[in-house]
Amino acid sequence: MRLGLDIRSDFPVLAQQVNGKPLVYLDSGATAQKPRQVLEALDAYYRHDNANVHRGLHALSMRATDAYEKARARVARFINAADPAEIVFTRGTTESINLVAQTWAAANLAPGDEILLTEMEHHSNLVPWQLVAARARAVVRYLPVAGADAEHGLDLDRLDEFLTPKIKLFAFTHISNTLGTVNPVAELCRRARAVGAITVIDAAQSAGHEPLDVQAIGCDFLAFSGHKMCGPTGIGALYGRKALLDAMPPYQGGGGMIENVEFSGSTFKPAPERFEAGTPDIAGAIGLAAACDYLDGIGRAAISAHDHHLGELARAALDELPGIRVLGPRAGSPRAGMVSFAFNNIHAHDVITVADQQGVALRGGHHCNMPLMKKLGLPSTARASFYLYNTEEEVAALAAALRKVVKFFG
Repeated sequence: MRLGLDIRSDFPVLAQQVNGKPLVYLDSGATAQKPRQVLEALDAYYRHDNANVHRGLHALSMRATDAYEKARARVARFINAADPAEIVFTRGTTESINLVAQTWAAANLAPGDEILLTEMEHHSNLVPWQLVAARARAVVRYLPVAGADAEHGLDLDRLDEFLTPKIKLFAFTHISNTLGTVNPVAELCRRARAVGAITVIDAAQSAGHEPLDVQAIGCDFLAFSGHKMCGPTGIGALYGRKALLDAMPPYQGGGGMIENVEFSGSTFKPAPERFEAGTPDIAGAIGLAAACDYLDGIGRAAISAHDHHLGELARAALDELPGIRVLGPRAGSPRAGMVSFAFNNIHAHDVITVADQQGVALRGGHHCNMPLMKKLGLPSTARASFYLYNTEEEVAALAAALRKVVKFFG
């Protein structure tokens, strides 16, 4: 099955031209396009069931509540959570990680405790821990990446040096949004459990691209965003082991998360409701469930193989260009469906502009990886990221656009 060609008709946005050229959308690492099945689920909710959840007894409210809670159960099945109550709906990966930082970490860190991150973390899995560590007078440490272009991924030979009993929490990405490196998350969780550390996985780049089973992985928390997996923007989820969620204080206060309110104080519902103050993104949750249905209908193992194939094909094509530096796993080594690169003396924004004139949509900048970029001696890179609707022909279009970049800038 040629995944890209077979399903492109499901994505209306792809059937357009940009600058007079067929659109080649290679920025799914930033946000993925939405199939009509997700768009139709959003439209159906707003047309027929639009009402607030949990607090109404009329028909529309009960239908909306039923759909919202069925969406929670669907997301739980998507990652094989043991209980739908282990799924908290959030605005996305960023809010999910901040929730853990401001609740579990704020309640459990003491002065001198240590948090372990990696040098390839997105700012959303870095800054929240810096903030909570500063307040708790804890220490943040970073497991290094190896190789001049981080081609060897995490320096796992040094893991025991960093992952000591002082570490209370180990937070790491599943797939690097810059390098395309796929980290051995089950092994990292196993090693963390051995020293008593809580684990937090940033799955923004893997949810919807790879099979995910939180019970097999053995993580304590896992965060992901709907918009990177064919779902709507503004919705995401936090998985947390129920025992941990039930022991955590609320993140925000308001309607929907309380049991009782008195002038003297309040009591709160159990998880997940205690973390969902106010009116939630009902339509977003329903759209996210539709995205889960769509992706599982295709098969995440097939999507993963397709993405990895295009990523390796792109890496091999880019390696043939003059004056280019490609980050992450080398050709012949496993990589996810993305590749970041920099040309000598050509700024990434210029690369993006010339590629856009050819209808090729890329990403350019530091990709919210400023510390990693500084370590690698780069101000920015361009990035191509692939998904289930991309094709081998689009990899060729990328290479052709980059040859024009080289020719234009000499």
